[in-house]
Amino acid sequence: MIKLDIAEVARRADIPASTLRFYEEKGLIASSGRRGLRRQFDDAVLERLALIALGRAAGFSLDEIARMFAPEGQPRIDRGMLAAKADELDRTIRKLTAMRDGLRHAAACPAPSHMECPTFLRIVRVAGSGALGGRRKRAMRAAER
Repeated sequence: MIKLDIAEVARRADIPASTLRFYEEKGLIASSGRRGLRRQFDDAVLERLALIALGRAAGFSLDEIARMFAPEGQPRIDRGMLAAKADELDRTIRKLTAMRDGLRHAAACPAPSHMECPTFLRIVRVAGSGALGGRRKRAMRAAER
């Protein structure tokens, strides 16, 4: 296994060394020792950092990502958690698509005023109901528990 110092890992992973130190504090990665004052990592850390980056891009928290690794460091990704995140992303995509389409309509709407446009007023009502942010739905689900 090839040893890399923290600066080389940071360069190859394109993340600051401070992020590497933070990930190490959180238990997401582990250094294999030191050369002088500089942390050393096995080159396998680059694959682990790529998995962490993928998880972050998908919207997982660092705590959720940490649970995706077994104590010995091998990935143990819960397929149910992946499916739930995919469902969450689908909901977000639908909300953002509706918002984008509404904004495009509002930008090109021939009505003299946006407040005279039925489509724009429908968007305003939906936004006012909390449906776009999901606050009301979450509050109602919490109240049902």
